[in-house]
Formats: sequence, structure tokens, C-alpha cells
Amino acid sequence: MSWLKKIFGGNASSAASAGTAQAYKGFSIVPMPIKEGGQWRLAGTISKEIGGAMKEQKFIRADLFSSKDEAEQFAVTKAQLIIDQSGDSIFS
Repeated sequence: MSWLKKIFGGNASSAASAGTAQAYKGFSIVPMPIKEGGQWRLAGTISKEIGGAMKEQKFIRADLFSSKDEAEQFAVTKAQLIIDQSGDSIFS
């Protein structure tokens, strides 16, 4: 059962740690790497105000990094790629 806790956030060490928000093409990107053991998993959120409502999409990738700073940098780069490829359709 402990593996279920890890998957669904039952482990306090797996909590995401939010970085500094960055603006990109009208979107807001917040890197939120997830600590897993001695490494950090690439994760974050992309948000944008559309029609007066704030829309948000979370993303988690399989990539692991040895430092939180590196995971945050790559999360921003990955979010920018997602925005470039999908635009507003990421909220559909």
C-alpha cells in the first residue's frame, strides 16, 4: 500500500515545491518540481486568463534532475514548448 501513497501524494517528501512564476506569450508558468528520493521530477503549471476566467493546466514529466534549480529551469523550457505547440488548446 505504500506505493499507492507515493503515487497519490501520501508521502510528505513528494510534495511539489513552487518556483517563481514567469510570463510567456500571455501565459504564466510556475515550475513545481516534485522531490522523489534524492532527485527532483519535472513538473509545473501553465495558466492564463481566458474570457474573464483563470484557466490552469498542470504537467508532470518523467524527467528527473539532481537539483531543484535544474528541474525548475527545464520545467519552464518544457512549458514554453507546450505553449508553442498547443497554445490555448491546452485548456480544452
